[in-house]
Amino acid sequence: MPICPNCEYEYIEGVTVCPDCGYELIEEKEFEEHLINPEDWEVVYTCEEEYKADMIKANLYGAGIESIIISQNDRNFPALGDLTKVNLVVKKNDLETAKQIIEDIDSKSHEEPEE
Repeated sequence: MPICPNCEYEYIEGVTVCPDCGYELIEEKEFEEHLINPEDWEVVYTCEEEYKADMIKANLYGAGIESIIISQNDRNFPALGDLTKVNLVVKKNDLETAKQIIEDIDSKSHEEPEE
């Protein structure tokens, strides 16, 4: 049965384009293969500022590595300071490559600027 990858509505056989959002429909099996399963992902980078995670994500994207930013901002109890924790996760099969890219970025950020 065809499914819209955007709005996730199912349609009868023969329909090829979603009448609601205009996306091309895909088969149910293909749709299920692209669902995000938490067990397939692992934290590769943690920081306190979301902009840092965004920059790392952009570098990983440039290398063809899909990543997701998960921000945990806990305001359930009063405390001094910012308790924000930002995690960047990648698929487990990209973990080692992502770690190497992040290490390269980190090592270059600690180098002395050239004059």
